[in-house]
Amino acid sequence: MRRPRGEPGPRAPRPTEGATCAGPGESCFPSDGPLVRALEQERRLRLPPKPPPPLSSLLRGGQRLEAALSCPRFLRYPRQHLISSLAETRPEELTPHVMVLLAQHLARHRLREPQLLEAIAHFLVVQENQLTSKVVQKLVLPFGRLNYLPLEQQFMPCLERILAREAGVAPLATVNILMSLCQLRCLPFRVLHFVFSPGFINYISGTPHALIVRRYLSLLDTAVELELPGYRGPRLPRRQQVPVFPQPLITDRARCKYSHKDIVAEGLRQLLGEEKYRQDLTVPPGYCTDFLLCVGSSGAVLPVRTQDPFLPYPPRSCPQGQAASSPTTRDPAQRVVLVLRERWHFCRDGRVLLGSRALRERHLGLMGYQLLPLPFEELESQRGLPQLKNYLRQKLQALGLRWGPEGG
Repeated sequence: MRRPRGEPGPRAPRPTEGATCAGPGESCFPSDGPLVRALEQERRLRLPPKPPPPLSSLLRGGQRLEAALSCPRFLRYPRQHLISSLAETRPEELTPHVMVLLAQHLARHRLREPQLLEAIAHFLVVQENQLTSKVVQKLVLPFGRLNYLPLEQQFMPCLERILAREAGVAPLATVNILMSLCQLRCLPFRVLHFVFSPGFINYISGTPHALIVRRYLSLLDTAVELELPGYRGPRLPRRQQVPVFPQPLITDRARCKYSHKDIVAEGLRQLLGEEKYRQDLTVPPGYCTDFLLCVGSSGAVLPVRTQDPFLPYPPRSCPQGQAASSPTTRDPAQRVVLVLRERWHFCRDGRVLLGSRALRERHLGLMGYQLLPLPFEELESQRGLPQLKNYLRQKLQALGLRWGPEGG
């Protein structure tokens, strides 16, 4: 029924005291009512959190880089933020403290970023006279760990001068620098003469770091034996040598639940039998192997208990690397090492092996062991144990290996 013209319509209800009226078409509810509180909570749950505010524009370049390295949120996008922060930094703002933070950040997170690594190398060369070996060991650490030899032409001459100047002042720092250079295959003869001298060895024997220094010197001695045939200087005495890496590395033990070692071991057990492989065997001079097989001259996989699983060390006199390149089926003393290449054995890009891993594989090959790498991409693509066994079968057969009753 239509309302007569001029007659007032019904009055709109008054809003409740203290209510919130947002505007036309929206309801008015008490601002502290349960419905408004519930809607606000729902809104907070559904909407993404606000991004953290950017670094203050008031910070100077060097301060901005230091803040970036100290801020957890930069771990998500380290490359872009660090490179941009470094680009905005003037040379006079770069300090040893900031560059050490950068070096430690790259090493810790396996970030093989050439632009950042070259900046560290250039800083080291420019600041050579102001840097002590204790600082240099931290700056050099990411190069060995990330298996990156910088393009900076003065990098190696600079390090050799620093080592010659401070080798007797900080023995542990000296050996740490040499360890990084060992991973890069850049060992200076002059410094090797010093650290293998009786005076240096006697000096470190009475320090709290004696065992770790002896372990490093043992590794350096192995590198000299295998990689420097032209070296004629002093060597580490046999009585001072200790096993290099007698057990799986710390990162492997910490990430064992993510490793493929257990399923590969089960695949080998079902495929070959327990008597035809050894797991986590340490071979002289102290490298722990993932899996080791003994192989006869015909390519037959033999029971390990009937063979000496170790190749002689030092290797028998033969041209450098000859044993490593001999065909598996022709060498009656051949030993095959299955090498797990897990995701964390690589730099973050997943393509370059970390320096310590590359060093171990290089030395095992030079000692005469045949290496069979098992990359994480291939292991992760296997769906279950049957597929993995088939994958291992193909890998072993590609080397010419045989097993079972007909294989010995």
